[in-house]
Amino acid sequence: MRILLLGGSGLLSAAAVEAFLAADHDVSALSRGGQARASHLKLSHLTADRADATSLARVLSGQRFDFTVDFLAFDAPDVRRLLEVPGFEPGRLAMISSGQVYLVTATQRPPFREEDAELAPMPEPAAGTRDHAEWAYGLGKRAAEAELQALASRNGLLAIALRPPVIQGERDGVHSRRLWGWLERMLDGGPVLLPEQGVQRVRFLYAGDAAAALVALATASAWPVQPALNLAQPDEPTLREFLEKVAMRAGVAPRFVGVSTRTLVDAGLAESCAPYWGRWCSRPDPSLGLALLGLETRGVDEYLPSVVRAHLEQRPTASHPGYARRSQELALAARLP
Repeated sequence: MRILLLGGSGLLSAAAVEAFLAADHDVSALSRGGQARASHLKLSHLTADRADATSLARVLSGQRFDFTVDFLAFDAPDVRRLLEVPGFEPGRLAMISSGQVYLVTATQRPPFREEDAELAPMPEPAAGTRDHAEWAYGLGKRAAEAELQALASRNGLLAIALRPPVIQGERDGVHSRRLWGWLERMLDGGPVLLPEQGVQRVRFLYAGDAAAALVALATASAWPVQPALNLAQPDEPTLREFLEKVAMRAGVAPRFVGVSTRTLVDAGLAESCAPYWGRWCSRPDPSLGLALLGLETRGVDEYLPSVVRAHLEQRPTASHPGYARRSQELALAARLP
């Protein structure tokens, strides 16, 4: 099969490249370029700006593929720009959406099922805030999903949106560095702030499982009738339980210091000190998607050893952005009971 991956350098897209090559498919990975790329006989690299119609048309006009994965559709114009390329035939089309489509709803009832994305959206947050940026991202993904289905129906395409939560993987140390944000704090020996005692439940998806789901979609004899499906791990540990597992695998014994949301807000640390915490962390229920695709995903205990080991053996060259305020975190921890 001829596979097109739009965005071949992120954590999830890199895992997809490996999975499709392992399954002996011909893979074309489209990106803006500028990054070192591994060579493979069945892998070709296309250079184009996903946000520019002329650039896309230059490399995709008249091209036909059996299966396309779009990792870079963030709003409705992105979808139109791709599907309006003259003579471009994507074959079956999967768009990587996000569990964020649930977090922009006025009513929150996790774990989220697919139909929850149809609930009315929350009011627009104040401009210039993180809440506004996250809200805009979630609504953008909603609009991209709707445009995908409208154009797929008009053009006779099989298309689906996949909604994952945060992706975990061995290579995340060179991407979001969110897990490294916690590991770096544990490894420096100082106390680690834990919002609300870490009682918030978290749900992730292992990159290798997401890639396996894409390969399954590409080769499925029957296409799912759903316009969108969730993908996620089966378990939902608390943040504290997850971090304790991380610490055990890293061979450290951090001192977690519970801190209230109000205290973090007042200290200006609420948005920087704790990856995977707060209202913008989605918890999609994957039961429908896994049943329709005939798949199982790995839980924390299955993928975490390899992921933590990779972070420790190939330590990121840069800190998570929030670590820049580590001295303020330590000062706050010293004041807490």
